[in-house]
Amino acid sequence: MTELARLKFYATQPHPCSYLPDEQATTLFLDPAQPMDTQVYGELSEVGFRRSGDHLYRPHCQRCNACIPARLPACLFQPNRQQRKIIKRNADLQVRPVKPVFREEYYQLYSRYIEQRHADGDMYPPSREQFSTFLVRDLPFCRFYEFRLDERLLAIAVTDVLPNGLSAVYTFYDPDEEKRSLGRYAILWQIGETARLGLEALYLGYWIRACRKMNYKTQYRPIELFVNQRWSLLT
Repeated sequence: MTELARLKFYATQPHPCSYLPDEQATTLFLDPAQPMDTQVYGELSEVGFRRSGDHLYRPHCQRCNACIPARLPACLFQPNRQQRKIIKRNADLQVRPVKPVFREEYYQLYSRYIEQRHADGDMYPPSREQFSTFLVRDLPFCRFYEFRLDERLLAIAVTDVLPNGLSAVYTFYDPDEEKRSLGRYAILWQIGETARLGLEALYLGYWIRACRKMNYKTQYRPIELFVNQRWSLLT
């Protein structure tokens, strides 16, 4: 196991929180000079770190501990009735992993998704540079999982394949396909893929109780939350 204590970390200056409007956020991130090693990344994910672009980070706020790392143990997950319907509804989709590269087809889907679903967020307005910096990274563990209906691209799940599980980095999809619940299906598919690969868990990032946009994560049960430096099962 890597000696995590020997790694260097830096903290940002306090800045407005993207999720809780009255809070100031501070982010702890791994020294950018440290190679993006799969083993190190996997071990840091065990203590609540996430990846964004070329950076591994974790909230490190002075006054607030609302951001709670969440993961889904693949071997324990059982879809509920609604989730089984979503899986059945999307049984006609084909999913395949591809290398994360820039394609105009990908960007156009991402742009439509941001403009129609997240116009109030900090990724609006979308741009090709932003898309590339955030998601198109040449990293050995990163995959773009394409979800297609015949040849038509409906969704992409950006996913990191780690020794201890899959990490769901970001998903974007066709905003006009509401009946398919593509965002939910992408999570369900990734849970299944985690189990198929014989890995432990699907890492979902942070859950914030007071943030409506994060509530969907606890719809998948059982879920584990990283509290007081240990993973605890929330059934």
